[in-house]
Amino acid sequence: MVQDPTGLYEVDSDVPDVTGAVLLEHLSGFVDAGAAGSLLTEHLLATFEHRVVARFDTDQLVDYRARRPAMGFETDRWVSYEVPELVVYLLHDAEHTPFLLLTGPEPDSQWERFVAAVRSLMERWEVRMSIGFHGIPMGVPHTRPLLVSAHATRSGLIDGHEPMHSRIQVPGSASSLLEYRLGEAGADAAGFAAQVPHYLGKSSYPSAALTLLESVARTAGLVVPDEALRDSARTADAEIARQVAESDEVAEVVHALERQYDAFKSAEERGSLLAEVGERIPSGDELASELEQFLAEYPGQGDR
Repeated sequence: MVQDPTGLYEVDSDVPDVTGAVLLEHLSGFVDAGAAGSLLTEHLLATFEHRVVARFDTDQLVDYRARRPAMGFETDRWVSYEVPELVVYLLHDAEHTPFLLLTGPEPDSQWERFVAAVRSLMERWEVRMSIGFHGIPMGVPHTRPLLVSAHATRSGLIDGHEPMHSRIQVPGSASSLLEYRLGEAGADAAGFAAQVPHYLGKSSYPSAALTLLESVARTAGLVVPDEALRDSARTADAEIARQVAESDEVAEVVHALERQYDAFKSAEERGSLLAEVGERIPSGDELASELEQFLAEYPGQGDR
């Protein structure tokens, strides 16, 4: 039995009418290859004015020993403490359309109660749908168009995206559970995952965030300027190209990934997944291992 979810959050006393708004959602701590979801979240907050309209009690939801908050120390005393924040922001897009953004650390416990709390806020504000987003590592080359995996509580929400046509078991997440429970309740919810090249999975990869933005904004009906992300993507792509060009061996690995990608797409267009390739193409994991080693010094490397 789920405890009263309203005990998990506090709501601002002066929230305007946002009936029909969309709730965007990105929680840190789960898979986010290329920091795609984090970069998109940062872009939204940097682009639009925003304010907190709901704040979750992280003392109840976050395991501090698993994700220890940073503290500042100077000479002989503690001087700062970075309080983990799991909040809902209110923003307005370029055409003044209101939307909400739920972001912060993924809860370590009480998932069902957390999901019930989010649903209660959505009902309170008459939010029409939720949209989650993040990045996933895939055996694809950075020289081909990035793809987005999409899923939703009903197919009409993700028109234009190819279904995955597969049935798999994967580790769960609070975001996935939210979408699942909303679907059970007959509510609209969708999720988008940018397919990031394996070897850039631990880097900040703005192109992935840009790809996510296009899918999220279209589905949510929002107008979001993307110039800053495009500038970052151009800079990052140029640096990746420079590093790849410095090594014939690495360039050949990228070419092998390209052949694998092109063969699959060609077979897919013919209605057959049996690609006609006259050579053994290394797996995505094999290629990723080689490229990860070479690109270890790529700016932005490290877990996000």
